[in-house]
Amino acid sequence: MALQSTRSLTRRKLLEYLAKAALSYPGMAAMSACGGGSSAGPPPPPPISDDQFLDQIEHAAFQFFWEQANATTGLVKDRAFAAGGNDNRPVASIASTGFGLTALCIGHKRGYADVTQIQARVTATLNFLLNQLTHVNGFFYHFLDMSTGTRAWRSELSSIDTSILLCGVLTCRQYFQDTQIQGLATQIYERVNWPWMLNGGATFSMGWTPESGFITSRWDTYSELMMIYLLAIGSTANPVAASSWDAFTRPSLTYHGLTYITNMGAPLFIHQYSHAWFDFRNKSDKYANYFNNSVTATQAHKLFCLSLQGQWKDYQTNLWGITASDSASGYTVWGGPPAMGPIDGSIVPCATSGSLPFASSDCLAVLRNIQSKFPQTWQRYGFVDAFNPLTGWVDADVIGIDLGITMLMAENQRTGFVWTTFMANPEAQSAFQAVQLQ
Repeated sequence: MALQSTRSLTRRKLLEYLAKAALSYPGMAAMSACGGGSSAGPPPPPPISDDQFLDQIEHAAFQFFWEQANATTGLVKDRAFAAGGNDNRPVASIASTGFGLTALCIGHKRGYADVTQIQARVTATLNFLLNQLTHVNGFFYHFLDMSTGTRAWRSELSSIDTSILLCGVLTCRQYFQDTQIQGLATQIYERVNWPWMLNGGATFSMGWTPESGFITSRWDTYSELMMIYLLAIGSTANPVAASSWDAFTRPSLTYHGLTYITNMGAPLFIHQYSHAWFDFRNKSDKYANYFNNSVTATQAHKLFCLSLQGQWKDYQTNLWGITASDSASGYTVWGGPPAMGPIDGSIVPCATSGSLPFASSDCLAVLRNIQSKFPQTWQRYGFVDAFNPLTGWVDADVIGIDLGITMLMAENQRTGFVWTTFMANPEAQSAFQAVQLQ
């Protein structure tokens, strides 16, 4: 059964890729039974704090980015078995690698692995990206062989996935006070020819292939696209005009009295990805306060899920959240409002974990409930990509970008570390000034 990539939103479906090894995974035992009567043995430990819980989530996600990357190339797998272990699927994604570079910064700060080895991995990754990995005008192919960097299938040079990578590259440049890392990162960023990806238009093409040239679909409607425009406007080498910020449309939706900018028929992650690095808190332009907009989008999504209770009775106040993810029928792009995709009662943990800074109490309640009541969903790398309480289906896999948004937003909720580090890049500050985000 073929799986499909997520980031193209509503206009196209990108390349079909790796067949799932299985559609279900055997559950794990919740815990060992305690012997003796009610008075035997020590009392149960007190519940862990929210900070400790988020640290568990981050540490588990870090293990994925550490173990499921090629140590020589640094390329991170697109997906892997949730339980870890042998997995001969060789395909990496350039977006997963971008999340992974940021994960290495978090892991270094928190001591999740040997700090010398982490820094060496960052250096090796940046060196491979700059000097060995195929690119066209600085843009990278979406899917790659993790060992060689060879283009997988007929995947495109992706403007959004390259941008996710660059956010990770620039996070490393700012975090590691190392001249080699900083030099490599700067060259990778400054090599990108942003005007080329405009292809003569006002908005960015979604990508390019050697077989067909530029993809006709464009990043012309509000979504996770903000990072592309800000990275391009802030570039000191090959920038685009600040007026490109005004070129994409910002349609609004009103749902249960909540009005916010969104892309109709797009999953919740569009309100999360750019926010993983760019700190929109307390910033507004003439259109919106984009952080508050994501708060409202998260609130609306919760209400939407609760509205489905009549058909899918598992959705509850502390059990909700769907976004582009695996399902029992394969990869599915679903969400709402308005409803999109074949909604079937599945729960996608990264929907709520990716919104932790926007609705922390609500999202923490969901995540804690999942871990407590559905222990089979928690495996080596944290939460599986998706599960369905109504059918008992539990995904066998995790997906790199979904673990990535989980880890980064958990850290931002705890300390704001990714925001603080990334926004220290002068190009990010220049971009905000250019588009009058103040």
